[in-house]
Order: sequence, then structure tokens, then C-alpha cells
Amino acid sequence: MDNVHGSTDDAYAEVREVFAKTQVRDAAAQLAVWAGGRLVVDLWTTDAGGGDTLTGVYSATKGATHLVVARLVQEGALELDRRVTAWWPEFAGDGKDDLTLRDLLAHRSGLIGVDDGFGSAELDDDRVLADRLLRQSPYWRPGRAYGYHAFVIGALLSAVVVRATGRTVQELFPVLIKTPYGVDVHLGAPNESRYLPVLPAPVQAPAAPLPPSPLAVAFNLHATPPTDLVAWINRPSARALGQSSAGGVANARGLARMYAVTMWGADGREPLLTPDTMTSFATLTSRGRDRVTGESRHFGLGFENQHLRYPGLTATAFGHSGAAGSHAFADPMTGIAYAYTRRRYGHPGGAAPENADLISAVLRAT
Repeated sequence: MDNVHGSTDDAYAEVREVFAKTQVRDAAAQLAVWAGGRLVVDLWTTDAGGGDTLTGVYSATKGATHLVVARLVQEGALELDRRVTAWWPEFAGDGKDDLTLRDLLAHRSGLIGVDDGFGSAELDDDRVLADRLLRQSPYWRPGRAYGYHAFVIGALLSAVVVRATGRTVQELFPVLIKTPYGVDVHLGAPNESRYLPVLPAPVQAPAAPLPPSPLAVAFNLHATPPTDLVAWINRPSARALGQSSAGGVANARGLARMYAVTMWGADGREPLLTPDTMTSFATLTSRGRDRVTGESRHFGLGFENQHLRYPGLTATAFGHSGAAGSHAFADPMTGIAYAYTRRRYGHPGGAAPENADLISAVLRAT
């Protein structure tokens, strides 16, 4: 285990062993776990550069965005069953008039992208994305089906948030979560010297536009050129704006703490969310065939529901994975907050396969 650094509580020694076994092909990984309100696992590989280095976490960013929305709902600034048009009148039309915030969170708007694709600079900026989406017809009847809004759900939500509060998700995240709870997660990190670039997969597919399809549109792979996720997040301009679907940077410590404080609070502060709020956002809302990926997926409100994917987690577990393999979640019933990051792309999208072995080891120790 010469390649593994950091510490674990004695009860979690097996987690260190499993972490070492899963680290192949210079993944440059970090792992952090909280249990019972304490950090019990804090590990990283040599090529990760340390436990406090940052990297792009792609759709794990959505977890930060959804926590902002959940807190605003809890405070009464947003209402789940209110129509989106109540805050954002321009959103009306094309069958979207009755769409609620709950529908938007559940990936049911049908606005997964735009017909001619986004340029890289457009993908950086939630406001530009939202403006272009206003001029796009939905890809299915809003509210009647769900499909993963990979690059744009944050932009749609932030458009509601800024009209309800006067501040964007990027402005509210430090106020509500990052600063008061000491969370090392960033939606906008232009000059962060701790950032280490995402590394490409050992074997890469040729970069050619795909024919238009829901999958290609949602991941902007039909654009010319198609989005290169590695190159995109490594651009300082993308990190500077920190778009709220996929533009965040973090480390495993920060992501795990972000989910831990939802349950336990920190430094004398109350938990970020109440049990009722966590249950509301974790409860399975969208299941069955995803119109974008074609897979059977499981979503609560914004968050990926975890227990059907990882045996041993409970129905209250909520979080989000990201391209390159990052994954982070909270399970209030077991008291676990888990986060894994890797710099080396080794999986086409979402949580890397090694998360299953790591989570099983964590559950055995808890």
C-alpha cells in the first residue's frame, strides 16, 4: 500500500486495503468518509497530489446545487409545487406552463440541450445556457417523462433561484454552505493553486460529432466540435464561472463534509437540512427508463437515489456521481457521508465501478 496515504479509524482499516486494491492505472484518487459525525476515512493516492488538492468533479457538482435549492425550500424561499413561471414568466410556452419546481428537479422539463449544440464558452455560463434553453422546444412533453439533464439542470434551477432570491446558485453556495460549514467545494474557482487537471482516459474515442439523439444532445456530443469533458473542465474560464451542473471543483474531504453537515452540522452549527427536508429530496421520484440514457435510473428531487444501486444503503441515501468516476452522498439512516474523486478518466460517465467495493467496505465497518 505504498501508493496510499492518509488515515483511517481502526474500525475502517479494511477500507484502506480495498482502496489500495482498487487503485489501478494511475487513477489519482481520494476517498473520505464521515460516520457518526466524525471523519473516519481520509485517503489519497500518491498521484492525487494530496488530500487537499482539487480537481473537476463534473456532475457531483449537482449535489452542491441541489443542497442550495433544498435549503431554500426549507427556508420558504422556494416552493416545490409552485409553477416555474411564477418566478420566471419567460419560461412559459411549448407545454411548459404548468411545470413545477418539483418537475424541474426531477429531470422532467424535456429541455436537455439545444438542437445545434453549445459552444465551450456557452457551457461555462449558466445564464447563457438558460437564455438559449428559453428558445428551445422540449424534447418530450414536459412533466410526462424524465431524462437526465446532464449539462443544464443547474442552469434551469439557477434561473429560478436568482429570480426568487436575487442571487445565483454560485453566490448562495458560499453564503449557505461553503463558508459557514467549512466545505472545500467550489462553484467558481478561477485562481485556485491547488487545482490539478483531470487526466484523459488511456484510450480515447475519436472526437467526431454524433448524430442528434437525446443522449447526444444532453451531453453536447452533437455539437461541432463535440464537448471534450477533460479539456472543458481544465480551462480556467470554465472553473472561474463554476456552472452549477458540472463545473465545480472539489476534493473528497470537501464533498464528504458537505454531505456530513446536512446531517450533523459542524462547529456548533445546526445541520444544514432537517430530517423532513432530506427525506423529501431523497424520496424516489423518477424511476424506470431514462429518455436520455436509455438506462433504468433512480432520482429523488435532483439527487440520485442511492439504495437501489448499492445494497446496504437505505432509502434515505441521496447524492450525485460525476464523470471520471467521482461520487458523493449522505445516508442519514446509517449516518454515513461518503466521497470519492479521481483525476484519471476511467469510466465514461458517473460513479466509477470501484465505488461499489469501497462502499461495501465502509458499510461493513460501520
